[in-house]
Amino acid sequence: MTPPPKPPSVDELLTAAIGAVPGGEPRPGQQRMAAAVQHAVDSGEHLLVQAGTGTGKSLAYLVPALLVDGPVVVSTATLALQSQLVDHDLPRLCEAVEPVLRRRPTFAVLKGRHHYLCLARLEQSTGEDEPQDALLETGGAGGGTGGGTRWLGEAGRIGKQMQRLRDWALESETGDRDELDPGVDDSAWRLVSMPARECVGATRCPYGAECFAEASRARAREADIVVTNHSLLAVDMLAGRHIVPPHRLLIVDEAHELADRVTSAAQAELGPELVDRVARRARSFVEGEVYEGLAEAGEGLAAGLAQVRPGRLTAGLPPALRDALTTLDAALRHAAGGIGDVKADDPDPVRKQQAKSGLTELSETAQRLLAESGQDVAWVTGPDRAGGPDRRAVVVAPLSVAGTLATHLYHERTVVGTSATLALGGRFDAIARALGLAPGPAQNSDPQETPQWTSLDVGSPFEYRRQGILYVAAHLPRPTQSGLSDPAGEHLLELVQALGGRTLGLFSSRRAAERAAEVLRAKTDLTVLLQGEQSLPLLVRRFREDRASCLLGVLSLWQGVDVPGDACQLVVIDRLPFPRPDEPLAAARSDAVDAAGGSGFAAVSVPVAAVRLAQGVGRLIRSAEDKGVVAVLDPRLETARGYGGYLRASLPPFWYTTETGTVLAALRRLAATT
Repeated sequence: MTPPPKPPSVDELLTAAIGAVPGGEPRPGQQRMAAAVQHAVDSGEHLLVQAGTGTGKSLAYLVPALLVDGPVVVSTATLALQSQLVDHDLPRLCEAVEPVLRRRPTFAVLKGRHHYLCLARLEQSTGEDEPQDALLETGGAGGGTGGGTRWLGEAGRIGKQMQRLRDWALESETGDRDELDPGVDDSAWRLVSMPARECVGATRCPYGAECFAEASRARAREADIVVTNHSLLAVDMLAGRHIVPPHRLLIVDEAHELADRVTSAAQAELGPELVDRVARRARSFVEGEVYEGLAEAGEGLAAGLAQVRPGRLTAGLPPALRDALTTLDAALRHAAGGIGDVKADDPDPVRKQQAKSGLTELSETAQRLLAESGQDVAWVTGPDRAGGPDRRAVVVAPLSVAGTLATHLYHERTVVGTSATLALGGRFDAIARALGLAPGPAQNSDPQETPQWTSLDVGSPFEYRRQGILYVAAHLPRPTQSGLSDPAGEHLLELVQALGGRTLGLFSSRRAAERAAEVLRAKTDLTVLLQGEQSLPLLVRRFREDRASCLLGVLSLWQGVDVPGDACQLVVIDRLPFPRPDEPLAAARSDAVDAAGGSGFAAVSVPVAAVRLAQGVGRLIRSAEDKGVVAVLDPRLETARGYGGYLRASLPPFWYTTETGTVLAALRRLAATT
């Protein structure tokens, strides 16, 4: 009997994959990473890999994944990377390795239920009801002069979108919202999608056999590679790991984002508008007096919240808020009990499940708040900084998710976490603590229960010292306000004029970005693009196309902009991106470390700033041909003892200077030669 052919090696598959890329060539960092992932699979030891821009990390983890029996799950933080994997990297890879593997690997995308059109909800919606329901749920009805006209306009617009959705449902094979082009508003999509908690399940749903979400799960169970996102991975982990197919290897790309996504998944909110929405859904299934009790409890919550100043609840629940939550919890549980079990032969099982799950979820949140666990942080929201309406709510979130990750993420699978920003201060300690791989400050841990892990920094193929300069304006005053100081504004103008545009400005606040735009518009003829004035994709496209332009914005620009070439040769950062003092979670985590005898600033604020700063600095060099300057207008990066050096060690190894004349001369040379 002929023995089965020997499986190909990682090197053979990687060579085939590289050969399918135009101009592709071996990269030492990519080869080291692929070998490390293979070793992790063989040994069962978890792995953290820092892979700088240009390494080709996607291929480095996808190639060894193809040699693993059963599905391998790849989780990403951003839609951009998910699309890159599914639309480009995986199709090309599967085609390239087919002759070597002697079969064509398969892959599938797995998203949360709310990403897929729900046929049951689509059937429920009527031409008369859905625009009104959508506007009530989003507060779009409004009031005051012209409110009725605006409401009718919104209702008509949503009604047209609903008809588009009905037509699309007849032709779509996946029901995936990302494939709907042009898209629809969130308010319209909510009417045809079903959050997982509100789903009655395929066996009790009249459309279970045709369900788009169930079909996506079936495809995932049969695929070699399953691409999902951190949010669904977090929900899967918190719900007992029954959503994502069983697998031996989990690859977490953009791993520096995972802890925040798990925190978001474990966060809950309770406010009068939510109570009103849930009460209206339950009205058809409960007696009139039960509904009235819910409505009164919602009004009581509004009154209790009105007596509390927005911000973190550091001294426990105020009495008025505690009383309101106690009354509300009782009303919610009474209503949920009155609805009873959801059965397949109910006249309307879908709406019934929606009503009951909403009541139960709010009750669980109320009980969590009333428990006042030392493991949670609670705060009251107020008007947003843009001056929006004062829609108060109380929010609860876990103080830390490291323990949750340590307990649930690593069990019965090997986890590989990778990103361009994992080795903060040149070490993996901070990210390992955040991901539950190592104990935090003043935290005891049983060595036998701590996940076994190793780390690797494969560097980057870019020659940072030759391609870029890191300049710190050490002569400027230390930032002391949320806006942009006059000296910083004047220096920004000087830098931008030396280059003649091609500047990406990353600011710590909307106010600072707006002030920078005012300065540049008043003193130059450059095109100044300000985030918020147009859609971000349009702004980025205009920035790429017009070299005499500047793109200015806040946090989303720090991570989401990829502009290789000479369209972006100066990245300006106005101040070190420490968490704001009024960020409840960061403040609570810092206080907890201080209380345990550590330094909350060093353990919490500095690592957060390091990740954000590294992401922002990483906008400059996106290809081997790029050249330019990163200018930091915050002198603390040079002058602060301790954390200044830590932050610089978290960045790519640019040529470093604090000499203004040197940098201005370099910018003028760039302007003259490109």
